[in-house]
Amino acid sequence: MPDITRRSFILTAAAASSAILLGSALTGCDSTGANGPGAAKRLTVAASPTPHAKILSEFAAPKLKDQGIELTVKEYTDYIIPNQVTSSGEVDVNYFQHINYLDNYNEKNGTDLVGVAAIHYEPFGIYAGTSSDLLSIADGAQIAVPNDPTNEGRALLLLQQEKIIRLSNPNDLEATATSVADNPHNVRLVEVEAAAVPRQLQDVNFAVINGNYAIEAGMHASDALAVESAQGVAVQQYANYIVTTPDKKDDERIAALVKVLTSDDFKKYLSDAYGKDVLPV
Repeated sequence: MPDITRRSFILTAAAASSAILLGSALTGCDSTGANGPGAAKRLTVAASPTPHAKILSEFAAPKLKDQGIELTVKEYTDYIIPNQVTSSGEVDVNYFQHINYLDNYNEKNGTDLVGVAAIHYEPFGIYAGTSSDLLSIADGAQIAVPNDPTNEGRALLLLQQEKIIRLSNPNDLEATATSVADNPHNVRLVEVEAAAVPRQLQDVNFAVINGNYAIEAGMHASDALAVESAQGVAVQQYANYIVTTPDKKDDERIAALVKVLTSDDFKKYLSDAYGKDVLPV
């Protein structure tokens, strides 16, 4: 009798332990990052530090928390890794790029990332380096521009807008130095990685800088010698998107993020926090 009781106790305890482990597995985090019943859902976003990560942390995170969604922001300073970690599933979405950059990235890398919604626009500007007078630009002046396909084209469109150069195709979004048809001042284009353009200011006459990198460097659209025209092609083509994989494009967590970032409250936040540096779409 004692042996039977002891054996029954051991079997009962083992069964209870298995049930607890199984219950933990069923109520724990799943592969989408959503927790079990009653717990916060998780959404992980890869973003450029400024303004994207700051927007997410300061504005979106508190709004989503009220909806039971825990937002995690991972910052990246380049334009390649955020797409890689989105494709791999390490993060759910990214927020740093415009649709032309995304299309170019997909084509070159055989990926199928999708733009879910346009959120904001950061005007490109021409900033003073060792010179500050665009109207009296010197022959042979050096102008730093981003060297990636889509952002270089955007920079050259702005230089064309200011009549510093003329492109063979005036609407070429992927123009490069070889696309310049007329260069009356014989300016020299100094092509460098987009994040490094602000650091070139001390060595060149002028620089055409992405809005996010200008903000990081402490510069503002109001400091620029020229900015993209609101009527130009760039405004329609270079809005920054929330981007994810095809299987997540209808995810309710991502839909909630988009709703927060396209609200009237968001437009007011952008105006108060960034003025003309970051504009809502």
